[in-house]
Amino acid sequence: MNTTGTNLDTVRRNNLATVLGLVHRGGPAARSSLTHATGLNRSTVGALVAELVELGLVTEREPETSNRVGRPSPVVVADSRVVAVAVNPEIDAVTVGIVGLDGVVHRRVRFPLDHVPGAEEAATVAAAVIDGLRPDLSAATRVVGIGVAVPGLVRESDGVVRLAPHLEWRDEPFAAELAEATGLSVSAANDANLGANAERLFGAGRGASDLVYLNGGASGIGAGVIVGGVSLTGVSGYAGELGHTLVNTNGIRCHCGAVGCLETEVNQRALLAALGLETADGEELDGALAAAVERGDTAVLAEIERQLGFLAIALRNATNVFNPELVVLGGFLGALFAVAPERLILLVSREALAASGEHLRIARAELGANILMIGAAELALAPLLAAPAD
Repeated sequence: MNTTGTNLDTVRRNNLATVLGLVHRGGPAARSSLTHATGLNRSTVGALVAELVELGLVTEREPETSNRVGRPSPVVVADSRVVAVAVNPEIDAVTVGIVGLDGVVHRRVRFPLDHVPGAEEAATVAAAVIDGLRPDLSAATRVVGIGVAVPGLVRESDGVVRLAPHLEWRDEPFAAELAEATGLSVSAANDANLGANAERLFGAGRGASDLVYLNGGASGIGAGVIVGGVSLTGVSGYAGELGHTLVNTNGIRCHCGAVGCLETEVNQRALLAALGLETADGEELDGALAAAVERGDTAVLAEIERQLGFLAIALRNATNVFNPELVVLGGFLGALFAVAPERLILLVSREALAASGEHLRIARAELGANILMIGAAELALAPLLAAPAD
């Protein structure tokens, strides 16, 4: 039996991936739109869609009524019953989500902890939460696997967490442990890199091929970089650690061992202290900052200005090195930007090279609490999207 593929086989497989990718990223699309987007003829697109339907990856529905002459083109929709499981271990919780092939988060469960979990414990907790979601998963036609967003350095080849300082993990085979506990295939990557990809595909970065994403949370500042539409990961998957770039030569020593890192100067803890709060979720922080600015709270205004100044230095460096069209700020950095957007833009424009920053835009992340669920799910869905027929 001849098992060697032909050029036609390769073209068909690539075209299947192209069509599935379009409806996955762009949402429901008429066959006519897919024909236009791919440059293929109508019969070829029809055959590709029919194959994707047979594979259980897309469905077709009748379009809404229109005034156009002729038979309306059927609308192709990514099947939401094809799902990925997303996992995000944090210093105070393990969050698990179910995300459809259509990019919609069906469920998100945050399991709080009163201590920093070890890798084995986090895998056990995640597996228990996934087990509790079995009724939701039973409604799926296919579970492609698990994607894990880790706040640390993850080796791309095998999902080993080389260093997650806030979790106090070092060389932990977390992906393998979770796979053994669940029986599902597991892929893991840095949370900020996954967040950057999620915002590029479904959030504030839609349409941007070159962007820098920075997220601020209780664990520090993570960053992901997209260059030419591709995530910049480095040789082993550790690229993009802008949270550990130098912003203050007279700063304090960071847990990483260096002095004056961005996350030692720009952090949620100092912002909450100025507000007189111990903890706050995203909406609470937004409200507290807006109220403090409105009443002219000098301590809060001074802390905002101080943090914006150091953040601008980091963004200057990112702008000069990567020349992005867009910087997306998530977590508490998004809240910080929201209360003084013009100020941050002014500071960055003053610091960055004029040519590098002349087309730069800064925006707040749009995906909110779902960003890492969507990003981790994309990691799990990647093999399917690349080769739907396999």
